Amino acid sequence: MYILIQTIVGFGSGLIVGSGFVAFLTVLGIIPRLVQLSKSINWMNYYQASVIIGALTGTYLTFTDMTIDLPNLVLVFWGLLHGVFVGMLAAALTEVLNVFPILMKRLGIDKELLWFLMAIVIGKIMGSLFHWLIFVDII
Repeated sequence: MYILIQTIVGFGSGLIVGSGFVAFLTVLGIIPRLVQLSKSINWMNYYQASVIIGALTGTYLTFTDMTIDLPNLVLVFWGLLHGVFVGMLAAALTEVLNVFPILMKRLGIDKELLWFLMAIVIGKIMGSLFHWLIFVDII
């Protein structure tokens, strides 16, 4: 009985978190925006399938002890894909909320928007490199 209750609660929690993730992606419009920018409407099903497969694979790998030994070159590519996803997610969030234009107008520095964006990008890159090269023991 205890295991059945845990299974129901776990499944229900997973549905809620999964629904929230899908709603978040839908509200931000990441996939339609990506299709629009890349002019690849023919690949729409592949975009959707990759998000679903990625979410399911990530969930499976998170909750199991399974590890995948990959060469360093593949791990670099894997990390690049993660960075692209996080960057697109952050860009979509700021685009939806119109954060930068509002902030620039309020601060009176709307002419320096390019410099501000470059500072954020370079800061993100430097912070990521610092984290992965200093704090993470890869070997």
